[in-house]
Amino acid sequence: MLEPKSLIQIISEEEFLILLQGRCGSFFRTFNALGEISESSTGVTRKFYSSLNQEAEWLESFLDEHGARENKTWARFTEYVASIRNLVKAAFFCRHITDRYPYYKLRDNEESEQGFFRDAAQVQQFLNQAIFNLYEECVREGRKNNLSVPENSVDPEGFGEVEANKRLPKNTEGDEVVEQEDRIIDLLEKLNSAESVMQSMNVEPTQDPKTLRELVPGRLDEKKARMLMNLIHSTQSEFDTYIKSTPLEQTHEEFKTIRGYISMPLHLLEMMIWMIHFYERHEDDIRKGEARTIISGLVIKTDLLAHVVNFCFFYTLYYVREGGKLSRKVLKYFVKSVRYELPVPEPLGFHARPSTYVSKIVRRYDAEAWLIIDGEKFDARSVMSLLQAGGVLADKGYKTAVFEGDRRVLDDLKILASHNYCEEKEVPEQLEYLRGSIG
Repeated sequence: MLEPKSLIQIISEEEFLILLQGRCGSFFRTFNALGEISESSTGVTRKFYSSLNQEAEWLESFLDEHGARENKTWARFTEYVASIRNLVKAAFFCRHITDRYPYYKLRDNEESEQGFFRDAAQVQQFLNQAIFNLYEECVREGRKNNLSVPENSVDPEGFGEVEANKRLPKNTEGDEVVEQEDRIIDLLEKLNSAESVMQSMNVEPTQDPKTLRELVPGRLDEKKARMLMNLIHSTQSEFDTYIKSTPLEQTHEEFKTIRGYISMPLHLLEMMIWMIHFYERHEDDIRKGEARTIISGLVIKTDLLAHVVNFCFFYTLYYVREGGKLSRKVLKYFVKSVRYELPVPEPLGFHARPSTYVSKIVRRYDAEAWLIIDGEKFDARSVMSLLQAGGVLADKGYKTAVFEGDRRVLDDLKILASHNYCEEKEVPEQLEYLRGSIG
C-alpha cells in the first residue's frame, strides 16, 4: 500500500534563503526610507505607516508559512519583523488621532489641546525610534544569515499626506430611523458604562517603573484593552446606524461632538492594544528568549509602559469622561418623565437602608426624581430628604408613595420596590450596581 505524501515539504535553510531573498526586497526598500521621512517637515505620514505595516505583515506571514519562527537560524529575524509590525500599527493610530483631531470637534480648551499634542508627539517619537532600532537589528540578523539587504529605498515623495481641505457639497437627505429614542438612550448610556469600567480598574498615571510593571499586565492587559475597545466600538456602530446622517443629528449639534468623543477613545485603545500586545508577546519580562532579551534593550520597557498608562489609558479615560458629561446633557432631551405609585418598604418604611438604595439609583443616572406626598416634593437624590418623607408617610399611615422623574430611574425603583427595597432579599441581578454599596 502506498503511503500518502506529506502535504508539508521540508526544505533546507539554503533553499529557504533563496525563497526569502526573492520576497523581502520591498520590505527593506520601504523601511530604508524611514529615517529620511521621519526627519522631514511632515514626519511619517499615515500613508507611509500603512505601507510599512503592509510590508511587515506580508513578510511576517511569509516567514510563518515557512516555519521560520520555529527555526533556530530564522527565529530571531521573525521575532524582529513581528515586533516591528506591532509598533508600526501603534504608530499609525498615534498619527491618525493627531491628524483627525480637528475633525472630532472636541471641547478641549487651549491648554488641554496643547498638552495632548505635546504628549502625542513624545509617544510618536518614541515609537518611530523603537521601530528604527528594531529594523536595524532585523537587518543585522538578516545579513548574519547571508541575506542580501538592498541599500536603496523607495521614493519618499510618494508618501506625502493628501490634505482633505476640499469637499463635495453635502446634498443627500437624512435617513429616517424608526424607534430611535430608546436606542439613543442606550447608546449614550454606554459611554457612561465605559467610564465606570475604566475607573474600576484603578489605573492611575505614574512614572514609577515598579508600579508600571504591576499595572501592565496586572490590571491592564491586552484582554481588558480589547474588552474596552469592543464596548466603544459597539457604541460607534450604533451611533453610525441610528444617528449619523439623520435629521436628528442636524437638530442636535452636540451629536457631532459626541461622535468625536467616541472616535478618539476608540483609536487610543487600538493604539494601546498593539503596544500591550508587543510587550506581552515580545518582551523578556513575560516570555524568555534570546531575541526578546535583545528587544528589551532596543525598546525601553519602562518608557513603553509609561506611554501605555500615561498617554493611551489616561487620555482614553479623559475623553470618555468628557463624552459622558456631554451625553448626560443630551440625554435630558430624550428621557421621558413618568410617575409611578410604589409600595412603602415593609415593615419600617423609608429608614436609612432603603433610602440609601433609592438615592444611589437616582445618582447613578445623574437624573432627577421626586417622592411626592399630597403635592409636597421630596428630593429622591437626598437620603435626608427621603428620611423626612418616610416620617411624613408614617404619620399619615400611607402604604404607597408616588415617585416622579426620569423613566430609567423609576424603572429601577420599581424593581427595587418589587423586592421590598431589599429589606430581607438580596439585591436583584437587574440592580447589580447596588451590590456592596451598603455594608
